Amino acid sequence: MNFPLKALTNLSLALAGIIVFGSCKADEDNTQGKPDFTPVEQGIEFADPFILLDGDTYYAYGTGDTGIDVYTSDDLKYWKHAGRALNNFDSYGDHWFWAPEIYRVGDRYLMYYTAEEHTCVAEATSPLGPFIQKEKQPLFDKIRTIDNSLFIDTDGTPYMFYDIFDDKGGHVHVVELNTDLLSVKDQNHTPCIAQSQKWEKESVNEGSFVVKHGDTYYMTYSGNGYTNPEYGLGVATAKSPAGPWVKYENNPIFQFPETKSYGRLEGVGHSAMFIDKNGDMRIVFHAHKSPGVVHPREMYISTVEFTEGNEPQMVISQDNIIKAALKK
Repeated sequence: MNFPLKALTNLSLALAGIIVFGSCKADEDNTQGKPDFTPVEQGIEFADPFILLDGDTYYAYGTGDTGIDVYTSDDLKYWKHAGRALNNFDSYGDHWFWAPEIYRVGDRYLMYYTAEEHTCVAEATSPLGPFIQKEKQPLFDKIRTIDNSLFIDTDGTPYMFYDIFDDKGGHVHVVELNTDLLSVKDQNHTPCIAQSQKWEKESVNEGSFVVKHGDTYYMTYSGNGYTNPEYGLGVATAKSPAGPWVKYENNPIFQFPETKSYGRLEGVGHSAMFIDKNGDMRIVFHAHKSPGVVHPREMYISTVEFTEGNEPQMVISQDNIIKAALKK
């Protein structure tokens, strides 16, 4: 199913220079139900993954300890390690580099990421880096934030979604950015969603990502703690980025997917959506290493569709899941 570029606000044509980022193409050759990957093949050990399509190459980034690494691929199935995109000595903070997102704006690349539980922005002239934070200061004043995600509306207005932590847990908020995409318009942190449904057994809503389809804004988010096997994806919708956001009654939409090639996945979450080379919408997410084993989490990719009707629904396929593998 194809989606026009204008359906994705973070790919809005209203802001010149933003490039579409891709996720994956489903494996159409797996007609015999055989695994796509043999047990000896190594998965890409990324938590909180993000995939950028720039030119004919896909770039994958994910959470790291003292920096952020990058992998490259031509087909979104096999990947090659391409080095360190961001080093701690080029950034605020020394460790806990989490949940990077990378966007191309004109001739520069922007990386939004978390360092020591603070949102930061770094720049580079190549998707391979090195990404450098010119002013080594967090984006927000005096608050702990993680899982930042850029969203650009169809009118060109940029927003940042992120998690704020307090004594009640993690909650998704949004703030408007200045047009330079490097600074906050004001420190007015508007709340979006928090723990509110029965399946959310822990006080965590995190890893939000927003797209626009038709007149509706869709937010995917992760519920429960990331070490919990019941970590899964829910969806909330709104008519504006500031909300109010309303969660699907049938959440979670993606939890314990049963795959033909890899069995039952646990701890699926922290997703990002992309447009692939064919113009199709894809979603990338991480899952636990194996049932009962959390680390190192690995990167998977699937497809996304929207069903039409009185209440449009977002659907993540369990049949088209592929596991990213290290190219030999």
